[in-house]
Amino acid sequence: MSTPSQAEVRRSIAAAGTIVVKVGSSSLTQPSGHLDPAKLDALAAALAQVRLMGGRVVLVSSGAIAAGFGPLGFDSRPADVATQQATAAVGQGLLMARYETAFGRFGIRVGQILITAEDTIRATQYRNVQRTLDRLLDLGVVPIINENDSLASNEIRFGDNDRLSALIANLVRAEALVLLTDVDALYTAPPSQPGSRRVEYVPNVIDALGDITVSGSGSKVGTGGMVTKLEAARVAAVSGIPTVLTCASNAGPAMMGDPVGTVFAPVKARGSSRRLWIGFAAEPRGTIMVDAGAAAAIRGGRASLLAAGALEVHGNFSAGDPVWVDSEDGAHLARGLAGFDSEEIPQMLGRNTAQLKRFLGPEYAHPLVHRDNLVLV
Repeated sequence: MSTPSQAEVRRSIAAAGTIVVKVGSSSLTQPSGHLDPAKLDALAAALAQVRLMGGRVVLVSSGAIAAGFGPLGFDSRPADVATQQATAAVGQGLLMARYETAFGRFGIRVGQILITAEDTIRATQYRNVQRTLDRLLDLGVVPIINENDSLASNEIRFGDNDRLSALIANLVRAEALVLLTDVDALYTAPPSQPGSRRVEYVPNVIDALGDITVSGSGSKVGTGGMVTKLEAARVAAVSGIPTVLTCASNAGPAMMGDPVGTVFAPVKARGSSRRLWIGFAAEPRGTIMVDAGAAAAIRGGRASLLAAGALEVHGNFSAGDPVWVDSEDGAHLARGLAGFDSEEIPQMLGRNTAQLKRFLGPEYAHPLVHRDNLVLV
């Protein structure tokens, strides 16, 4: 597909029927760590306007831990995981109560979805989340999504919801993703550095990643930095979804296609939601190493991974789990869904279909990873 102009990408965002908006903790809180009602109300008002004009809106909102540590008497975000989880349990309720009040002023209902990475690994769980979100949107509800920080300890340190928002955009087949943070746009280097320039338009985020110097989280209440924002924009871009990155006060203009923040063009047409899930949402549980012939066939794009071309298996996984497919030099070739449990595969390595049938039985005469479940990286 040809690269669209900045104006074309912004027009497509303004015309989006379904839009996912992600807001970070620092955009919703006061420096003390308490929720800032004025900031939250302003964001809700901007989203409500889109909803009242007929748009379908999904909000991915951080802020549970940030909302909870002030009321619990902490001066700053707690460092230990158990206290973070307890704080999130308190803060999530406070956060949702504020959102319910803010959207209620416009006659709009909200619904809470707490999610972890586990909810995107199994196909059945993935479809359950998708079905629930679709129904909420059909009912005119604004789903408010957050990672389940109270239960998933590894998730608390995971990307401040940026990657999750891009995956949710895939899930609901959104036409636009808006990432709201505490800076007004992407810069060529941290804005405090001399010579740093604001970037208005990124036609290809994959190419741009090498030209931009980014740092970690800039706030005391959030966990993500510009790195995770760019990764989210990349996931969206290769999924056919345009993205705007800007500050929370620009939420309304960003959704209306105004020239604020940084806009990222999609770099390919949208693939199937399921293949996007295999490629991005599912975290691989193991690795199957393949020989040069199998690697060449997989790179060709339409070949299944057969046992005859497999050399080694690493990790502990079940049939249906995501796995890496690696070349002999350790390079990732593809992600895929395993056709067998990890303990079944060693006896299959190097054997052709006839040998698998003869020695192991007809139930083993199938690909280790079927081509429909393989996504090239």
